[in-house]
Amino acid sequence: MLDNNKIAVVIPAYKVGAWIEQQIAAMPAVVDRVFVVDDASPDDVARRVEALADSRTLLIRHARNQGVGGATVTGIQAAIEAGFDIVVKCDGDGQMDPRDIPKLVQPVLCGEAEHAKGSRFRHIRALRSMPTWRFVGNVGLTFLTKLASGYWNVLDPVNGFFATRADVLKQIPLSRLSRRYFFETDLLIRLNIVEARVADVPFPARYGDEQSSLSVPRVLVDFPFRLLAGLVRRVFWRYIFYDVSPVAIFGLLGALLCGFGLSFGCYQWFEHAVRGVETPGGTVMIAALPFILGFQLLLQAIVLDIQNTPRPGAPSSRDITPR
Repeated sequence: MLDNNKIAVVIPAYKVGAWIEQQIAAMPAVVDRVFVVDDASPDDVARRVEALADSRTLLIRHARNQGVGGATVTGIQAAIEAGFDIVVKCDGDGQMDPRDIPKLVQPVLCGEAEHAKGSRFRHIRALRSMPTWRFVGNVGLTFLTKLASGYWNVLDPVNGFFATRADVLKQIPLSRLSRRYFFETDLLIRLNIVEARVADVPFPARYGDEQSSLSVPRVLVDFPFRLLAGLVRRVFWRYIFYDVSPVAIFGLLGALLCGFGLSFGCYQWFEHAVRGVETPGGTVMIAALPFILGFQLLLQAIVLDIQNTPRPGAPSSRDITPR
C-alpha cells in the first residue's frame, strides 16, 4: 500500500519463463498483489510461478491463448473485483523494471493524472540499445497513435508499462478492448473518450535477449485500419455525441472535400491521359480548390484536437459514461 492506495500489478505471461521469477522477485514492497496471467504459455511459466510460493502472487491460467490484451484484461478485472485502487501493467520479459513502479504511480497518487505511462524516448543514451527496426517502427506508430488516441502530449503512447486508477478502468468497457497488440492503443482511445488525463513518466529502455512475438507484417496490415476505426470512434463519442465540437465539423467537412478533390482530380487526370489531351485549367481548379480547403479544415481540426488534449495537472472532467 502506498498513500493508503492498494496497488495491484498485472503481468501477462506468454513465453516468459526465463524472466518471470526475477520480475516477481523485484516487486517493491508497495505492491500488494501480483496477478500473473498465464496466457496458455507453452513453456513452464506456470510451474515457475507456483514454485515461488510468493504470498503476494496469484496465478491465473487461460485455457487458450487470448493475446497480451486478453491476458491484461483478465488481470485488470481480477484486480478491480478484489478492490484495488491502482492497477499497474508490467510485462514479464524483463524489459520493464518493477522497481520503477513507485515512480510510475506517483502522478496517479497525487491526482495529477488518472493514467501514467512509461516513456522510453526521453533517455537518448538508453535508446541506443533499442533495435533499429523497432525504433523506426515505434516512431511511425507513435505519431499515428497520437492522432487516433488524441493524446498528443504523450511521447511514448505504445509503451505497455502503465498505471491506472481502478475507478477510471470501471468506466471503460474492458470486454471490448482489443485482445492482441492493439490493446495499449485501444485503451488510450477509450481513456480519451472519458477525458482521463495521461502523464508521461520517463524510464530507460531495456532490451536483452528476449524475442518479441509481434509480427511486423501483421502490424503494417492490421494497425492502420484499427487506428482509423479508433479515430472515428473517439471523434464520434467525444466531439459529436457528448458535446458537438468544431473538431468534428471541421474534420468531417475537410475529409469530404479532400476526398472529392482527390478522387475527381485522379479521375480527370486518368481520363485525359488516356485520350492524350491536356486537362483544362478549369477542371484542375475544380479538383484543387476543394482539396486545398479540405486540407486546411483538417489541419484546423487537428489543432483544436491538440488544444483539447486532457493534460496532467489540468482540471479533471470525467462525469460521462463511455461506450
